[in-house]
Amino acid sequence: MALRKDIWRPAIVEATMESIFARGSIEGLALHWLPPMPSFCFLADPFGFWHRDRLHVFVETYDYRVRIGAIEVLVYDRQFNLIERGPVLNEPWHLSYPFVFAADGDIWMLPETHKSGGLTLYRAVDFPYRWEPAVRIALDHVAVDATPLFHDGRWWLFYTSASQEAHKMESLHVAWADRLDGVWTPHPSNPVRVDRASARPGGSASIVDGHIVLPVQDCSRTYGGGIRPLRIHRLTPDRFEAEVGPALPIPAGAAPYVEGFHTLSSAGPVTLVDMKRTELSLHGLSIEARREAGKLARRLRPAHG
Repeated sequence: MALRKDIWRPAIVEATMESIFARGSIEGLALHWLPPMPSFCFLADPFGFWHRDRLHVFVETYDYRVRIGAIEVLVYDRQFNLIERGPVLNEPWHLSYPFVFAADGDIWMLPETHKSGGLTLYRAVDFPYRWEPAVRIALDHVAVDATPLFHDGRWWLFYTSASQEAHKMESLHVAWADRLDGVWTPHPSNPVRVDRASARPGGSASIVDGHIVLPVQDCSRTYGGGIRPLRIHRLTPDRFEAEVGPALPIPAGAAPYVEGFHTLSSAGPVTLVDMKRTELSLHGLSIEARREAGKLARRLRPAHG
């Protein structure tokens, strides 16, 4: 149980992802922060999708007293006024990293679901609030922060492995498929990259100067400590070559959210980011202690019943 809690806060950046990579920073760009959350709660992992001239920002919503993430949407107009917000997806397991995209005439969401033991692709039934599980994606490992990209006539999926705690941060895997619903073929070189500073996906991949650029998290110092561009020079069913660039600096104007940066996702003319502060709180520790005591009591109850 930790005294320090990560508190994330997303923002909308008035710039394309390509221009951010070109300038190497978001310093000086206009940031529109998503609303603050109550104590011991946060929003994180923002992904944007434009629909009917509205920007739909999908996020993980998390409460340390519950410790199971869910997915929420915040809807903005083009002047970045918040129009509405609400829950869109809850499951018995933790949900985060809600990657939303359009393909094959439908709108899809691929959230982080490794606590369920697998990876589930959801289809919008009534966008943005109703979703149904559509495809269970089978891979070589249970995927963490799976990030899809359609490129050169194939679907590609970038992810880390949930097999060990360290692998979540440092072991990048790739799979490919001819169709979104599979069959998915793991890359023969998996893990294609092992580096705690540049392996775990941290947002949507884009094409810059003819190369795939995948935002990856720098977890060398702390979880989600920074975002770095992983430039993929060669990606085929049997080859993978990439080099990583320097971390994007956290802008001074983001204070007090200057202790981490772990999402960079594209939404047309804007980019979504999130940054963190850490909160030192004895009350937060007591919340965890009560939660753990409750779990222990529930485990012991049948033995005394």
